[in-house]
Amino acid sequence: MSEVSKHQEEDLTALLRSWRAGSEQALEALVPMVYDELRRIARAHLRGERADHTLEPTALVHQAYERLIDVQLDWRDRAHFLNMASRTMRRVLVDHARGRQRGKRGGERQRVSLAAVDRPAEHREDELAEILTLDAKLAELERIDERKAALVQAHFFGGMTYRELAEAFAVSEATVHRELHFARAWLARELGGH
Repeated sequence: MSEVSKHQEEDLTALLRSWRAGSEQALEALVPMVYDELRRIARAHLRGERADHTLEPTALVHQAYERLIDVQLDWRDRAHFLNMASRTMRRVLVDHARGRQRGKRGGERQRVSLAAVDRPAEHREDELAEILTLDAKLAELERIDERKAALVQAHFFGGMTYRELAEAFAVSEATVHRELHFARAWLARELGGH
């Protein structure tokens, strides 16, 4: 994640709050400030997806943006915004996977690449199931411990470093390490070691 000066952080936080208060100009100024980071987060999310995924980083950013634009949250700061953007991107991917799964049951037609045709259908089905299972387990972890789930989301999907997480969550880096270690072990156990 790129280094952001204290002044830039304050500017971004002020823009987030102005946007929340209804300023369209704030939103127009905000988007260019975070667009590169949002694309980086989108690429991180898509790295874990199948190679023939129909969404590209730009499309994922835009779909997440469309969902975030109407969210009524009290944006705390840049880290809070990027964490929520990352969570929204994960929701877009899960919804996309669910749509593909519905389509396989006789719903919508799907675009299939030649690479996907070479891969056995059961592998594609397994990938969809894994996405949905991971999402369900992250939601379960969130019910158990919201901060640990948010740390997982921000680190593994949002690409935030331990230092950035410590600052964003107002805890020590040792706490970040300990809680991510716990969350990772819990998820591994729940997902059967995958």
